[in-house]
Amino acid sequence: MSLRSFKINVPATSANIGPGFDVVGLSLSLHLTLTVSYPLIPPSQPYVHPTISYSGEGSDEVPLDPYKNLTTRVALYVLRCHNIRSFPSHLVIHVDNEIPFGRGLGSSGAAVIAGVLLGDTIGKLRLPTARLLDFALMVERHPDNVTAALVGGFVGSYLKELDEQASEAASVPLSEVLPEYPPDADEDWGLNPPVPPFGIGHYVRFPCSKSIKAIAIIPRFELSTAKAREVLPTEYSRKDLVFNLQRLAVLTTALGQSPPDPELIYEAMKDRVHQPYRKSLIPGLPEVTSSITPSSHPGLLGICLSGAGPTILALAIDGFEAIAEDARKIFQSFDISIDWKVLEVAGGSVVQEENQN
Repeated sequence: MSLRSFKINVPATSANIGPGFDVVGLSLSLHLTLTVSYPLIPPSQPYVHPTISYSGEGSDEVPLDPYKNLTTRVALYVLRCHNIRSFPSHLVIHVDNEIPFGRGLGSSGAAVIAGVLLGDTIGKLRLPTARLLDFALMVERHPDNVTAALVGGFVGSYLKELDEQASEAASVPLSEVLPEYPPDADEDWGLNPPVPPFGIGHYVRFPCSKSIKAIAIIPRFELSTAKAREVLPTEYSRKDLVFNLQRLAVLTTALGQSPPDPELIYEAMKDRVHQPYRKSLIPGLPEVTSSITPSSHPGLLGICLSGAGPTILALAIDGFEAIAEDARKIFQSFDISIDWKVLEVAGGSVVQEENQN
């Protein structure tokens, strides 16, 4: 039997990186991996719906119905925007996930990018990177995580100011982009989805020293991005905005210098836009970020909240265990247990065709 099979590998990400709220992201060496196969069956054969299996992080909570699972819903959205009505028959997908849910390590962004690449690969669309990003941004409206997951490395991104028509197209409610499929939906349901305009998001990759590793200090509780955004103010003082802008301008260059300058980077990773407001949601956050410094922990470069949290990200070139274990002690004083991992700065997403015969 003729079979097509391929793998999709998408990295975890950490967004914000101190002062870069909703602007910068860093890809990390935890991955979401899809192993995909389907037989090239003649159209006369009866159609069989996709099957999904799942292992790793979140395996007990991820929906395996392809019309409820985020990754396959995004893939179907991409396919239908290109006049491909359905998945191929007998499609089999196994997902292995290393990225913890609700911890500020980009699990939803990775799922969205995996879905965009799944639709692109099944449909043999060969969309350019910028167009893949357009589709991702119709689902995940903040560009920092999905851009870093797609292209890899240390990445800055922004949403372009579109003309009125394109802006309306890019602002369609998520409920219309990824509608909830009713139990009695047939293959004609949900056709003609809103097609994204071109050029929603733009990005640049910054240099990042190869000597830098990331210590992910992961508290054992989830924190939703929506809840973490609710505590943020709607207005900021000019003083706080200038504080962040100054440090972000330095950070985008400082991480690429060799050897990295701990004093420069530690100060450049401070923030006044989101971390101070999220400390009520993450007991121990101010204590960890202020007590662990380059002077107290040689090898540390900088420390910040990862995305919306609760994970704390420490960038370092040495002393990884001492940094993580001292963070553990601080969290223990707040009755919070943690896990920690030393991660590499990862490359972007990869699609590898394994078999087509």
